[in-house]
Amino acid sequence: MLSQLFGLFSNDIGIDLGTANTLVYVRDRGIVLREPSVVAIQSGTNRVLAVGEEAKRMLGRTPGSIVAIRPMKAGVIADFEITEAMLRYFIRKVHNRGKLVRPRVIVAVPSGITEVEKRAVKDSAAHAGAREVYLIEEPMAAAIGVGLPVQEPAGNMIVDIGGGTTEVALISLAGIVFSRSVRVGGDQMDESIVQHMKRVYNLMIGERTAEEIKISIGSAYPMKEETTMEVKGRDLVAGLPKTLTVTSEEIREALHEPVATIVESIRITLERCPPELSADLVDRGLILAGGGALLNGIDKLIAEQTGLPVHVADDPLCAVAEGTGVVLHELNFLRKMSGHEKS
Repeated sequence: MLSQLFGLFSNDIGIDLGTANTLVYVRDRGIVLREPSVVAIQSGTNRVLAVGEEAKRMLGRTPGSIVAIRPMKAGVIADFEITEAMLRYFIRKVHNRGKLVRPRVIVAVPSGITEVEKRAVKDSAAHAGAREVYLIEEPMAAAIGVGLPVQEPAGNMIVDIGGGTTEVALISLAGIVFSRSVRVGGDQMDESIVQHMKRVYNLMIGERTAEEIKISIGSAYPMKEETTMEVKGRDLVAGLPKTLTVTSEEIREALHEPVATIVESIRITLERCPPELSADLVDRGLILAGGGALLNGIDKLIAEQTGLPVHVADDPLCAVAEGTGVVLHELNFLRKMSGHEKS
């Protein structure tokens, strides 16, 4: 049976279809692609000009004839045709063998999405060239990816802070006991920084600049050494380019709201936790995954607010994709798992 599966799965892939980044895991090769979920198209048509890194460089810098689009919003497909084009591009890129290969695909989706949204993910993957499409919930994939013992009868808690959503889930016996999905993540943090610069300095900055500020000096908890950064943007009063210096303290203040929403969703999940599993969490604590886990001090803040040990995954950005990769080798696990989906 296993040897049959190995034959069938030689070119099969797992996809972490994220709002900000898409990662592709190819069986027996690991993560082979990690690119921004951005597509540049010819204005007024659906002709794709660039995908991924190349398209992201165009964000906010395109002439009228080119539009750079992020087809995923809050973890779900906002633009069906563009998502399909993006998936097709990624599938072909990892296989380098043109149209002949029709892989089986496992796609990680947010736990809070509707049946209609699930259908959209399956349809786009199928149209992009998948032979069969399986779905796995992101928190489950992240938990498997970071190596949590999800099949044991013990409480495991994962917090996956992505670009568009934050997923908080309590997992035991290969099933999700309780999960909460809030549409707050890295994108909302960037947006909060954009709004802060506009409100305080009348300075307009783009989403890429906001992301750079967040990565360089953003934090969720007071740092040992506070830092500053030069920010370039457009002065809304004079309409001219302008450079300012901002401090890490004020950026932390700007990020307060999205970070507080994430902490609140963790607290709500803990309140719904059955007592036996609560007891497990006192020792095990919770694991942070997703790009948002890299925000300076977010682990300290969550530990302070919940009183639990908080660990950041070794490679938080890859956790979900690694999880889909493990499941590719263990498809029976996906069939056993509650809430499994097959196209």
